[in-house]
Amino acid sequence: MTKNIMVMGTGSHVGKSILVTALCRILSRKYDVAPFKAQNMSLNSWVTEDGKEIGIAQAIQAKAAGVEPSADMNPVLLKPKGNHISQVVILGKPYADKEAGDYYDSIDEIRSTVAGAYNRLSGLHDVIVIEGAGGAAEINLYSRDIVNIGMARLVRPPIILIGDIERGGVFASIYGTLQLLPPDVKQLVCGLVINKFRGDMKLLEPAIKQLEELTALPVLGVIPYTDMRIPSEDSVSIKDKTQNQNGHPIRISVIRLSHISNFTDFEPLENYAFVRYTNPDEELDEPDAIILPGTKNTIDDLKELIASGMDKKIIREANKGTPVIGICGGYQMLGELITDSGVEGTNGACSMKGLGLLEVSTRFGKYEKQTKQSEKIVTGNGGILSPIRGEKIRGYEIHMGETDGGKAAFGDDGAVSENGLVIGTYLHGIFENENLRKSFLGYLYNRKGLTYIEGNRSDGIEELARYVEAYINMNLIYSILEGQ
Repeated sequence: MTKNIMVMGTGSHVGKSILVTALCRILSRKYDVAPFKAQNMSLNSWVTEDGKEIGIAQAIQAKAAGVEPSADMNPVLLKPKGNHISQVVILGKPYADKEAGDYYDSIDEIRSTVAGAYNRLSGLHDVIVIEGAGGAAEINLYSRDIVNIGMARLVRPPIILIGDIERGGVFASIYGTLQLLPPDVKQLVCGLVINKFRGDMKLLEPAIKQLEELTALPVLGVIPYTDMRIPSEDSVSIKDKTQNQNGHPIRISVIRLSHISNFTDFEPLENYAFVRYTNPDEELDEPDAIILPGTKNTIDDLKELIASGMDKKIIREANKGTPVIGICGGYQMLGELITDSGVEGTNGACSMKGLGLLEVSTRFGKYEKQTKQSEKIVTGNGGILSPIRGEKIRGYEIHMGETDGGKAAFGDDGAVSENGLVIGTYLHGIFENENLRKSFLGYLYNRKGLTYIEGNRSDGIEELARYVEAYINMNLIYSILEGQ
């Protein structure tokens, strides 16, 4: 029979996804492992080989486990659009835009979908590492929960409860969470983990001993804070981004749209440039490049750019010769016109002028989404793309709307301005391509009279696994797994 272990948290952003990623890599040395998260709420997503959309965390966890990501690993993905509305993605395909109340009205059907996905996955792997969502003790959701209490009752896995000491109150949050869990779920908790510790371990030891006495559960480990770079699960992680230059000579401003999505696109640049997430009402401060990222709501975020005056600031910088890159929704905004039949924004059908930096126009005519992995040939001109013209790049597409016009940047995708310094594309993950990353950063460095040299780059997963392994009692976790 398939073995299971589940990671629940005392709250959001306490380290569930990171711990699951590490466990997937560590356990994959002995078992055939797969990750599973019944329901994820995130605007950072990934496209599988068969064109299904899942949370990016589950794609990274699958990579850590050494298996191909699939929609069964994240059967329900909620993508917030604003006004309490989320796009509901079921088994990798958009199902509908729903308010929270409407979503929970169909929870029995969704629960059945989750069970089917888990059963298919468990039939293929030795061990399933299950991730909860948010805080485990959301008592108002117990009757309709599918990701924490629902999964615990469906599978009855041994549960690890993790808390974040950096936020303060970790002992109260762990103890309080345990006390609020339903008795049948509480008895499944087999161990506790304290994450993001900074300080002297000796000062913490008396509290750990008392926590173990109060809960009758072992503390499996205390993981010190580390700044390892693993792709971020959702927009909460932006707050953790270092907002100082750290000696990097290049400054890149990523416009922090209200509905920003897939900002993991830019994390490969963070080792070589100061990537600053700039709110629409802030000054750009003469960046070396500007990036307009993807968004779950192009129309509403474009309205915000215009209302704040950020549109004029971007245009002014582009006219000065500052490179501007637009990805997905950001690409659509760089065009001349966006027409929405009522499927993209939250205020019905409308037509809006874009920034006019690319000679393209976009129309949202149908509730249909393009989700696919793509390989393209670089066809654009200018100082950034000309050095790699004719070479291949890979990425993935997740977008609604169709965009026409302009001179293509990558085969039949995107557009590039006459001077080659404004580039738009539907391809996410483009900076994972070494050739494009080097050409882009090399151009920016060269403009400052500097030479860009890229060192060895790792995805960080093996380093993370070894780090966690050094602080977690893996012998006990193996014993728990083998005891099933």
